[in-house]
Amino acid sequence: MTPRAFRVWSFVHKWTSLIATLFMLMLCLTGLPLIFHHEIEHLTLPELETLPENHKAVTVQSIIDQADRNRPDEQVLYAFFDDENPLVMVATGASPMSAPETFHYQTFDLRNGRQLRVAQPTEGFMYVMRRLHVDLFAGLPGMLFLGLMGLLVMVAIVSGVVLYAPFMRKQPFATVRSQRSRRLRWLDLHNLLGIVTVVWLSVVTLTGIINTLAVPIERMWQASELAEMAASHRDRPVPGQYASVDRVSGKIRSAFPNGHLLTLAFPGTPFASPHHYGVYLVGNTPVTSRVLSPALVDAASGEITATRAMPWYARTLFLSQPLHFGDYGGMPLKLLWTALDVITIVVLITGLYLWLGKRRGTKRAVDEGPDYLLEDTV
Repeated sequence: MTPRAFRVWSFVHKWTSLIATLFMLMLCLTGLPLIFHHEIEHLTLPELETLPENHKAVTVQSIIDQADRNRPDEQVLYAFFDDENPLVMVATGASPMSAPETFHYQTFDLRNGRQLRVAQPTEGFMYVMRRLHVDLFAGLPGMLFLGLMGLLVMVAIVSGVVLYAPFMRKQPFATVRSQRSRRLRWLDLHNLLGIVTVVWLSVVTLTGIINTLAVPIERMWQASELAEMAASHRDRPVPGQYASVDRVSGKIRSAFPNGHLLTLAFPGTPFASPHHYGVYLVGNTPVTSRVLSPALVDAASGEITATRAMPWYARTLFLSQPLHFGDYGGMPLKLLWTALDVITIVVLITGLYLWLGKRRGTKRAVDEGPDYLLEDTV
């Protein structure tokens, strides 16, 4: 690589890194608890009571009715079924188009209909961490801004690899020149940890960029695929009375015996239609358990009227979300994600240290001979 090309790559790496570093550091710090969000959320659930084998089962519709009675000034909008425990979380809101942040959630034991005392998912430490990580409490503009920061991080990763390649040809891998200046030792450590985590950081950054497009992807799917699924009922009058939730879930279980009902959207909500329930299922394999399969059920008769596989762009989003948090391989993969996250935090902090040291006017790099060019990579 020529000195001119090296300086250009150094300039690109330095400024893309500096612009995105503070946001990347925030994302790494907030991402640590989110790696274990599933486990933390289940720890906050009250212990389920043991029921006798001959206990009287309750219907899901009776639970929906109870949730409706508990919030007389609101409407039942969604029912979210837990994928591990016999629980359902019922979301109510002022209107079908209410923002999710305004929903009120009630959690029930599906076996006996008992309402559980569970904190609202829109409050508490994990909610703050999730909102900071997802959109900086700024909604769609915040998500798109973080996506832009992700693009800068990808440019910084590529330029860092380009800059480190000539050094690796001259030195054994994992070289840290401990006999040279302290600044150069930190530089070697920064570059070493960066190259060790480059694949992981690339995967997390790319999946994070995809995740920032979740809202546009959802709107695209609603405007195209979902609208086409509901088109057959477009000119029909809105039903005055809905089929029971138990009839709907029974039809779904019969049609999809290997599926697990995850979300039930009530008629009129953005993920249903004025004439349909929206039903969203997942499969029972590690991959299919992450991909939603939608179905529309006639709100009046309870009959399934349309099913359709998710388009590629929606499947890409569904698969990238758990991969972003290492949520595919159980606890071992989550621990690996945690270790790599911590290493990345060290890379970011050492990068800031090296840049601030250079800003203070240090001239040690000049005394290090030909290796001085590497100083420009931070």
